[in-house]
Amino acid sequence: MVKTPKISKLESVIEQIQTPSYVCEEALLEENLKILSYVQQESGAKILLALKGFALQNTFYLIKRYLYGCTASGLHEAKLAREAFDKEVHTYSPAFKDSEIDEIIKISDHIVFNSFAQWQKFKSKVFGHVSCGIRVNPETSLAPVALYDPCAKYSRLGVTKKAFKEELLEGLDGLHFHALCEQNVDALEKVLEGFENAFGKYISRMKWVNFGGGHHITREDYDIERLIRVIKNFKKRYNDITVYLEPGEAVGWQSGALVASVLDIVENDMQIAILDTSAEAHMPDTLAMPYRAQIRGGEKPNEKAYTYRLAGNTCLAGDIIGDYSFDNPLKIGDKLIFEDMMHYTIVKNTTFNGIKLPDLALLTKDGDYKVLKHFGYEEYRRRN
Repeated sequence: MVKTPKISKLESVIEQIQTPSYVCEEALLEENLKILSYVQQESGAKILLALKGFALQNTFYLIKRYLYGCTASGLHEAKLAREAFDKEVHTYSPAFKDSEIDEIIKISDHIVFNSFAQWQKFKSKVFGHVSCGIRVNPETSLAPVALYDPCAKYSRLGVTKKAFKEELLEGLDGLHFHALCEQNVDALEKVLEGFENAFGKYISRMKWVNFGGGHHITREDYDIERLIRVIKNFKKRYNDITVYLEPGEAVGWQSGALVASVLDIVENDMQIAILDTSAEAHMPDTLAMPYRAQIRGGEKPNEKAYTYRLAGNTCLAGDIIGDYSFDNPLKIGDKLIFEDMMHYTIVKNTTFNGIKLPDLALLTKDGDYKVLKHFGYEEYRRRN
């Protein structure tokens, strides 16, 4: 499959956008879904939307045309998956609560337990009602950042080979592993090798294996055909076992932006532009990973004529988005387009400092700009 370059049409409606606002472009989102659909058709795998990475429910009408369902990290995501998506619901949590497990069972098709202790605790409730699995830790990972490495030393995520209890497998239908972070298929091959070395002798007893998330399938340089071969070969080794993948980022990858406005420009040994958005509240990965957001028309400091530090509009001293250079001076009222902001941003937003949550908007394939949700004071008040 040849991936076509993504062409954003956001600037055609820039004057209509009240900032701050996340704008998803329907056409770009569907390009991602077509790629994922191709992988499913050619490999025989089933792909789920990981709500932890992308949960813009006003786009579910489109996503569920292509994908098999959603993977949830607990009760609330599972409820959203059932109510707004209503296809397969796969629920995993590092630990389930007694007060929530009954409802989770009712709305889930698969439940994955993080430990044999949790499996034994809830086995009498879940057995016969849903397909159950256990998450394992392959202890093999090429994750580039320790914060996002499920196989790091002392990880709480998944059962290691040493802690695995074969005598407790009865009633379990599947194995689940997750060890990738924004990576290509070569990383999956390494992880899969570690997974099979540690747990291969149990796979033939299973109905399904879940390869987790972190697969950057829709990225321009991702080797789709190699992924298809990896999945097909795995299925062939294990009697056509069902394989699931659950990307979140790959679904929303480069499908939309965060648009912000310049509120003021101050001077302190350099020009500092204060925006109506926030690294802390609206794009936290810029501080946590750290991650450098891309800005349309902006480059690294001093690569263009005018350099600015872009700062958020909260009282946090470190609410700094980064330093960027532009061809022309910034002016108060200018709108900046932060690229690729549809995944792992909306799901992490806060009202820290009382700052307004960005609107959620959609640019349709027909070129119509629609505000899906507008947030104001009531959202802040409700959360405090």
